[in-house]
Amino acid sequence: MMKPTVIMVPYPAQGHVTPMLNLASAVSRLGLSPVVVTPEFIHKTIAHKNTNITCMSIPDGLEDETPRDFFSIEFAMENNMSVHLENLVREINGGDSGGVAFMIVDLLASWALKVGGDCGVPVVGYWPVMFAAYQLIAAIPEMLSLGIISETGIPQNEGPIYLGYDQPPLGTQDLPWLIGNLVSRKSRFKFWTRTLSRTRTLSQILVNTFPEEHHIDTNLQDQSIKYPNITPIGPLTQHTRYRNPRFLEKDTSCLEWLDQQSDRSVVYISFGTWVSPIGKAKVRNLAIALESSKHPFIWVLGSKWREGLPKNFVERMWNRGRVVSWAPQSKVLQHKGVGCYLTHCGWNSTVEAIQSKVRLLCYPIAGDQFVNCDYIVKIWRIGIRMDDFGKENVHKSLEKVMGDIEMEERLGKLNHRVFGMETSLRVIANLKIFVDGYSKIINDQTVTNII
Repeated sequence: MMKPTVIMVPYPAQGHVTPMLNLASAVSRLGLSPVVVTPEFIHKTIAHKNTNITCMSIPDGLEDETPRDFFSIEFAMENNMSVHLENLVREINGGDSGGVAFMIVDLLASWALKVGGDCGVPVVGYWPVMFAAYQLIAAIPEMLSLGIISETGIPQNEGPIYLGYDQPPLGTQDLPWLIGNLVSRKSRFKFWTRTLSRTRTLSQILVNTFPEEHHIDTNLQDQSIKYPNITPIGPLTQHTRYRNPRFLEKDTSCLEWLDQQSDRSVVYISFGTWVSPIGKAKVRNLAIALESSKHPFIWVLGSKWREGLPKNFVERMWNRGRVVSWAPQSKVLQHKGVGCYLTHCGWNSTVEAIQSKVRLLCYPIAGDQFVNCDYIVKIWRIGIRMDDFGKENVHKSLEKVMGDIEMEERLGKLNHRVFGMETSLRVIANLKIFVDGYSKIINDQTVTNII
């Protein structure tokens, strides 16, 4: 008997592809056949070996020399990719695989929702980050009606914005579209309003969240009253065979260097794959602060940004620090030598830090990272926020986070609650209920085998 195919469309950035691959691994173990579809520039970076997931590419229609930034990717999604995805869906439907049972689409890839409708395939939404960030986007109409933001998304006051019970108030400066110049901010706000409009009619949205968000009840029967179309299914990392999604360009030599360092002494630094909002001046300031701090470090820094480093910095720091283009992040965070993580607060990184019980220095840059940072600092209290990379501030922050025993204890308790067996069983049950709604192919033995 052929397994039903599930077409899965992530937003084409690593921070979105990784959780989609984790979800694909989970649904494959529930008796479905996932096909993750990405444009070629993402597809070629994914390590496909030894996985139970089919990855397929479609053209994005951009010239090879065109940088794949937010705006070029948005143009490709809105103008070029639909026809290729539709052809792929119709090809699978017309083949011998049993057809496409349904599609799972990242909400940021909302262009793909129409493809499902045109092909007569049910579509489920996927929000790969914290539920509070979804609530912030869903609150756009209310913010408009209250005059908190203008029709183009520009803040009209300093906030605060309250999203729900037991949530930290957000300032208007934390809104996810406030990146770059005024034209950029207006364009990003248009992207979010279009996304919200397209996804409002979805009958089901899977959210990569967990019970520690407090305001969402992950018991399906109770939460269905509050959020009828939301199914919390996170964190997925401990349930999946695709536990550490591998992308190319990882430098594993830093692990050997880590073996030579004292326990909990190393500062791990990574700001994700899109580091451009940091800029070369801030790279230089952070480098100067690290050199004078005496802490050993691993710094993930792409080659284009190394121009911001002081002259001969990499050579001078060779014994005390490593600057790498990429690193096996999960293995680094799990290493006993790592004492804290200076991060942009991306959701994947936040979850991995909790899983590895590593304290956080927070420097949010864009998107949902400000919401995540507020939870890290104000609700869970497992990290502190840094506003600049001046020497004094970096030194003070490092000493505070590395020496905070109570923070370490809170992190251990949070890890137990988030990754304990009770949460694991609840996530699996939620996934089973969701999949059962689309296909009657799952039995209790299958669920038992996932744990």
